Amino acid sequence: MQNKLNVMKNQFIRAFILCGMVINTQAVNAVEHPKGNYMPDGYSVETIDLPKDVPFHITGLDTSKNKEVFVATRLGEVWRLKQGNWTKFADGLHEATGLMVEEDGSIIVAQKPELTRLVDINNDGQADDYIQITDDWNFHDNYHEFTFGPVKDKAGNYYGTLNLSHGAPKSFSLGTMGSAGGYRGWAFKVNTKGQFEPFAYGLRSPAGIGISPQDELFFTDNQGDWVETSKLHLLQENKFYGHPIPLIDHPDYNKDKIRSMTPADFDKLREKPVVWIPHIEVANSPGNPEWDTTEGQFGPFKGQIFIGDQTQSNVFRVMLDKVNGQYQGAVMNFVGGMQSGNIRTRFDSQGDLWVGQTARGWGAKGGKPFGLEKIVWDGTNPFEVLDIKLTKSGFKINFTEAVDPNTVSANKIAISEWNYKYSGEYGSAKQNLKKLNIQKVRLTNNNTTLWVDMPLTADKVVMFEFKALTSANQRKPSVNKLYYTLNQMLN
Repeated sequence: MQNKLNVMKNQFIRAFILCGMVINTQAVNAVEHPKGNYMPDGYSVETIDLPKDVPFHITGLDTSKNKEVFVATRLGEVWRLKQGNWTKFADGLHEATGLMVEEDGSIIVAQKPELTRLVDINNDGQADDYIQITDDWNFHDNYHEFTFGPVKDKAGNYYGTLNLSHGAPKSFSLGTMGSAGGYRGWAFKVNTKGQFEPFAYGLRSPAGIGISPQDELFFTDNQGDWVETSKLHLLQENKFYGHPIPLIDHPDYNKDKIRSMTPADFDKLREKPVVWIPHIEVANSPGNPEWDTTEGQFGPFKGQIFIGDQTQSNVFRVMLDKVNGQYQGAVMNFVGGMQSGNIRTRFDSQGDLWVGQTARGWGAKGGKPFGLEKIVWDGTNPFEVLDIKLTKSGFKINFTEAVDPNTVSANKIAISEWNYKYSGEYGSAKQNLKKLNIQKVRLTNNNTTLWVDMPLTADKVVMFEFKALTSANQRKPSVNKLYYTLNQMLN
């Protein structure tokens, strides 16, 4: 059992958070940011009242089967919302940045130095036991050494991710980020016997981990050195995800070998992302992927992934496309103009999407420093892109309702493509950007499916802009840009 010896340290962290902010203002290229508070028809955002005079920087979020909402804050506290009332469940934690409610009612939090189970033994609404699950990674007290997660698979294994350090003294570094060892920049597994297992490596700042209804692990990583722009990956055991620093903990590498390797060497080893997330246009600092498993309670986007962004104060969605047995797909903005930085998302049993928020550290487009909101749907069918699938000659784009044929033609749709430069530099501007000529467009399926024939090139991001598109009853979509990551073409 862990006692609350972290309280004094947590007080120092509280003072640091309240008195200082590390603002990342670096940009690699100017882009057009989505305008306005975009939101599909039928959706609205509700703001949740918070405890007064509490810095409520939410970095962990989950809902229980009893319709409770639990949140963890960067100040080391866990709170419970039940029937409109907030109560503090635990405190003294070291900057918890992930939270999960277990079936037995216990709460698992990811602190910087460990994964911890919180147990309310006497049912008084407060945690009595702080039980260490694992601490088998190294924590060097660097502010950027966050621990994210956990998620749990159907077999009962836990998974989490570990940030690299930033500016750490005596660390091994090939760019902005570094590591003093101990599995920084790795994903980890805690098996059903409680044993820690290094799982995958090459992660930079993997602020969100999620698990799909099919028991597949995914994670987001934030733009920076060796990460061209933010991205979403399928997380697989013993795979390398691009940042070379975590290789110092791999048995087949050492510092000298890593230093002798070129970006081309690392590029051959790394996994491709499921989607690239265009910088500023969609996200700067994405959080956890959350699947719509509400069976239609949240509208027509069943099975899609929703992700919040801490900097842009928005939520975007991911539409997966399985091509030759491998995931790729598209991203599209969903709801913008929210009050603070969106870092955690979670659906509840009523089909509402809760969004935990903090602007601390890197700022946020929303003006408030922290908060909690939820996105709700009133049953109105929106007019939006439903999904997109690759074809042999282009793409098939489905809409939620019929499109006006008069607003669809080759000269009314703009398409461009680009790729990114992989290097130790901080992010990448768009490379080889060019417009593409449409060869043919047509509507089928009662005008709800748009077929676009066009040239295709692998390893590109393809952006569609629907300049004049409207529905048959003259509604316009809330956003008109769609970004597809074309890793490979159909065999």
